Amino acid sequence: MALKPARILAIESSCDETACAILENGRALLSSVVASQMEIHARYGGVFPEVASRQHVLSITSVVEQALTQAHLTLKDIDAIAVTQGPGLAGSLVVGMNMAKGLALGSGLPLIGVNHLEGHLYSAWVYNSDERAPAEPQFPLMVLLVSGGHSELNLMTDHLTYQRLGSTLDDAAGEAFDKVARMLELGYPGGPAVQKSAEEGDPNRFKFPRAWLDGTWDFSFSGLKTSVLYEVRELQKKSGSLPVADLAASFQKAVIDVLYKKTMDAAREFGAKEILIAGGVSANRPLRQIFKAQTEFPVHIPPLSLCTDNAAMIASAGYYRFALGHISQLDMDVLPTWPLS
Repeated sequence: MALKPARILAIESSCDETACAILENGRALLSSVVASQMEIHARYGGVFPEVASRQHVLSITSVVEQALTQAHLTLKDIDAIAVTQGPGLAGSLVVGMNMAKGLALGSGLPLIGVNHLEGHLYSAWVYNSDERAPAEPQFPLMVLLVSGGHSELNLMTDHLTYQRLGSTLDDAAGEAFDKVARMLELGYPGGPAVQKSAEEGDPNRFKFPRAWLDGTWDFSFSGLKTSVLYEVRELQKKSGSLPVADLAASFQKAVIDVLYKKTMDAAREFGAKEILIAGGVSANRPLRQIFKAQTEFPVHIPPLSLCTDNAAMIASAGYYRFALGHISQLDMDVLPTWPLS
């Protein structure tokens, strides 16, 4: 089915990135601006919500202006405004939503509320407008979403149509990376810090547990995190020093083993044509490598710039909601549920 052409301006402010992007026809990225707060929050070892919302206020106007300038467009060239409606930090979301509402009200453009998690999935559709368009993901897709506090498997049978198969029962993969990084004093953000340390380590030195949860498609990483903690304490008692790289590598391998096997098994079980991996943890190099190395399924993983929070993914999800007539009503008191359908 041919979808109507449209340019979407999108705003993302769910956590600590202030972002705006303009996308054409759901895929071609005309501009993308991200104002990162990473250095600010690194002082606290994690995101400080009140500081994040204040920084959004300071950055949001210039970020939107830069996105329009980069695309050589004005609001008159835009067909709809999309914005992350949730989930996320309440104070951060308010800034982006109010900016989007103001733009929509002033221009008369439609306003589309987008679920942040759905946005991550649609990052796999995006490509730079000055590059050749890559192959579009084909349905049915087995989707591994590993973003922040979420680790889940969804069967995506068409645009905006999902069946959740399983999700995390406790710590998500991203949370486990952050917590283990703190244990090993590797800094923030935890995912890249653990990966960097693991590059110098032996992934087979420590036999950390894998929670397979047989008979379900759910995930659990709390036990793995606790096992690392006990190992750290025991090593500190014995020698006072830690083989940090080996601990990081062994932990990382345990996480990836579970994510990979459960995704592959689910893809076979539900007859998926292809696999899509999205969310911040999809930036992990060994995870990307193991999925790309297998030849059973074509795999779609966004470029690194689109794995973490950005507005291009919100614009893509917003486009398909706009083009297919699935436009959400923004309600400050009710965050959108997930999966959406």
